[in-house]
Amino acid sequence: MAEEIKEKETAEEETNEAENTEEAAEEETEAEGKTKKKKKPLLSPNTIEVIVAIFLGITALLTAWATWIGSLHGGNQATNYTKSNNIAAEGNSEYNAAMQLYLSDLTAWNTIVDYSFQAEVANAKGEELEEQMIRAKIDNYSKDNCSSILNEAADQMVEQGLTSPFEVEGMTDKYFEKANQLLVESEELLKQGMEDNKHGDAYNLVNVIYSVVLFLLGIVGIFKRLPNRAVVLVIAIVGVVIATIYMCTIPLPTGFDIMSFFNGG
Repeated sequence: MAEEIKEKETAEEETNEAENTEEAAEEETEAEGKTKKKKKPLLSPNTIEVIVAIFLGITALLTAWATWIGSLHGGNQATNYTKSNNIAAEGNSEYNAAMQLYLSDLTAWNTIVDYSFQAEVANAKGEELEEQMIRAKIDNYSKDNCSSILNEAADQMVEQGLTSPFEVEGMTDKYFEKANQLLVESEELLKQGMEDNKHGDAYNLVNVIYSVVLFLLGIVGIFKRLPNRAVVLVIAIVGVVIATIYMCTIPLPTGFDIMSFFNGG
């Protein structure tokens, strides 16, 4: 009986050892699987460092470009504002001169009307010599005191059967043509200056985004955990892409030619 009991105990021990061996083998297999998974990360530290270095260079170049183009917009803005002010001042001066000429012609025409009335009275009285003298006086006065605009309008008045040259269509506008042209040109330059100001502000915004990207790329190495580094790197790359796409939608400065900066043109 004692021998049978020992044999049973020995068989049980062997069975337990076999089960323990199988469990150990399974644990080793699982551990090896986990180790293999850990050995194949999506982004290794070296890969992240290379990507960071590449995007640091790209972002620095894009920042320099955006700064340069933004400064050109700022220069155009200042130039257009200055030209607009100068031309507006000239236009206002021309407007004042045109108004003075208009009032002078108006006074001259009233005087001519008075002389014409005197000539008609002399004609009615049969004083031909007096009438001729008054007509000659009107001709001399017109040459000395009436502008070409008034004389041209007076001819059209006779052709159209009107009573005053100022009734001729578009006659008054001729006095202010040059002034209006200058004021319109000034307004266009002002609008261009405002556009340059808006585009310069847009490039400043791009620079702000690039600055944030440079900051994010600079702190990637601070994080010890690889997933945290990857997240910050992805955010930085997305920022570069968005800022660059937005920058491409902003017009370049008027008359911009990059080759002119190399050939001195």
